[in-house]
Order: sequence, then structure tokens, then C-alpha cells
Amino acid sequence: MKRPVILGGAARRLAPAAQKGICIVFTTVLFDLDGTLLPMDQDIFLKDYFSRLCAWCAPRGYEPKALIDALWASTRAMIKNDGSRKNREVFWESFVRIFGDKVLDDEAYFDEFYATEFRHVQKSCGFAPEAGEIIAFLKGRGVRLALATNPIFPAAATRARAQWANLRLSDFACVTTYENACHSKPNPAYYADILAQLGCPARDCLMVGNDAHEDTAAAALGIGVFLLTDNLINRDNRDTSRYPQGNFSDLFAYLRENVK
Repeated sequence: MKRPVILGGAARRLAPAAQKGICIVFTTVLFDLDGTLLPMDQDIFLKDYFSRLCAWCAPRGYEPKALIDALWASTRAMIKNDGSRKNREVFWESFVRIFGDKVLDDEAYFDEFYATEFRHVQKSCGFAPEAGEIIAFLKGRGVRLALATNPIFPAAATRARAQWANLRLSDFACVTTYENACHSKPNPAYYADILAQLGCPARDCLMVGNDAHEDTAAAALGIGVFLLTDNLINRDNRDTSRYPQGNFSDLFAYLRENVK
């Protein structure tokens, strides 16, 4: 995986529409988690996560490379999910194809990892107090919130990562996990599912994320997008000039002007 491209907030600020003072009133804000509300370098996070998971699974006979390859293959399967099944089903169907039916007996063992050992991966993540301040500000304004993190993790792992950011899942009207989602980023259908769950028109929503591919996919439905550039990922060097963007201070300023 390529290292994320890091841009300072001062490097690229608000898009032309925002610079001209055009105000769009959002009543619902969707937030990405990894690299957005929870600062992280993905390479460092994944190295620590995989290392701990491989050590955890070694007593069950999982060879590290085979396990990591299977995780990536099963994650790709979730990303390609056509919506006919939950991501959890797709993941385990892929895992069974690779390792055989015996792995079904280990699902609880994996769940235990996310409930216990996974918490130590927190040291590989950063912390942004502004994230909690922004969530509190939006809640105070009566804005509905969704935690639109790519649903390739179990709920226990999502809950843990939210806690590392000093957030509660109860702050959000919708939280996507591999148990409850049947699409993944960057499929626009993932965002359509969230809109349907919230009963909210796209024009009233803003997606805040740090991935120039996965998070801007929301724009295909007419959802507004703000790119948080503190940990920006732009592997394809896409032109992101059309989107409002910047650091947490820029995001706060944008929200003050554009939420009800």
C-alpha cells in the first residue's frame, strides 16, 4: 500500500464555490473515521494491526503471510459486494474458500481479538481533540451525524477506533460496520444505503473524509464533500480542486457557515 500523501491545511483551502461565499445548508454530516476523526498513517496502523493479529492467530495454525493474503482477498470481496449479502457474509465466504470450513469455528476467536488485543493498536494512531469539538458543535446545532467508515471491520473494531478518537457510537444516527452494510467504499451504493437509512436527501448531506477516491465517491449522488487534508490519501493524484478542503480549522469554519 502506498504511503498517504500528506498536505498541510494551508496548502489547499476552500474550493471556488466556498471562496465565493456560496452557502449550502447541510442538516446531516457523514464522517469517515480512519485518517479523519482518528488521525493515522495507514501504513503504520496496518503494520501494527497485522502483526498483532498474526501473533494472535498463530496458535490456531495460521501462517502470517497466508493470513494477511486472505484478509486482503476477503476485503476485496467486500469492496466488490453487489448488495445481495452483508459484508460479513461475503468476508467469511471468501475466508472459507481460502482456508476451508474449519475457519468457521474460529470466528469467535477473531471476535475476541477485536474485543481485547486490538486495543493495543491505538498506540499506532494519533489523536485530534478537534474531532470531538466538531462533533459536539454539530450535535449542539441539531445536525444529524453518521459514522461513514468503510464497513470492512466488525462492530467491535469500529467501536474501539471511535473510542480512541474519544467518540461514542451513540453520537451517530448511523454507524456502518461489516455486520450491517452490504456495500463498501468507493461504491456510490454505499452512500445511497446511508441516505436510505437516514431518510435524507443527498443535497442536505455533507461527507467529510480524507480519501480523494473513497470519500469523494459520495459526490456522485449529489452529497457535498469536504476533504480533510491533514492525512490526505490521493493515490491516483486526482484533481480535488472542486471540493472544499483543508485542516480541522478550515473544516470548523466551513461547518459554521454551512450547517443549519
